[in-house]
Amino acid sequence: MNISMNELKATLRRCFEASGYFVGNYEDAANMVLWLEKHGLNGLKELKQALPYIYEDRDKPLSNVVYEDSTSATIDAHDRSALNCIAAAVDLAHAKALESGIATVTVHNCHNRMFVLKALTDRGRSGISAAAYWQNGSKKVTEHTAAIGSGQRYPSYSEGTTNLTTNGNDKQALTIICSSRVDITSSLQNNKSSFISSQQIEKNKEHTVEYGIKIEPEIWAEVNNIAAGVLVENTEASKKDAGGR
Repeated sequence: MNISMNELKATLRRCFEASGYFVGNYEDAANMVLWLEKHGLNGLKELKQALPYIYEDRDKPLSNVVYEDSTSATIDAHDRSALNCIAAAVDLAHAKALESGIATVTVHNCHNRMFVLKALTDRGRSGISAAAYWQNGSKKVTEHTAAIGSGQRYPSYSEGTTNLTTNGNDKQALTIICSSRVDITSSLQNNKSSFISSQQIEKNKEHTVEYGIKIEPEIWAEVNNIAAGVLVENTEASKKDAGGR
């Protein structure tokens, strides 16, 4: 089935709000899913993997900085989804890069890391070079890199299979690099088996704008079912308010 981008965004916002995401976070999360899907990078497929665990983030500790200096930081996301925490990590890397020229922020214990692309794109468009690197899998490890140059409108994305094994200490890790002085995009995406250029990502967006977004009925039903929780909470709150007058 096809739906409009506005309808998908509004429903996703309610879905994340009903799941306990804070004000601002649920807006970021909706934008991250929509951005990937709109640009041909399977945002709804990524969301499908996250939905069974969406309520769990509310019971986990908030992400916290475990190490920090002028050019770097290490963050423990406590097994949260990137939808719930990654925008703030990218903002931290961006702020440090503006001060020192280049900065690296490593996030540990973070799921659904593909959603970082929206935050990276925002930084590139604001005039800073940004990139992110992570690995997936254990027996068959894949490397993923997303990067955008200063002033560019669209990032590039690459994926490659390696012969590496996952380091247990780096499970679900994501490295974010930002620089206000040098272009860090070209050196990070060599020798990858799959590469999607910024030009292709732009074309993907044009296709989506023209033809709309396709979504599996099952996913749409599940997102709407979760989103209905906002309406239920509002209705109950309204009844209480009305009774108190």
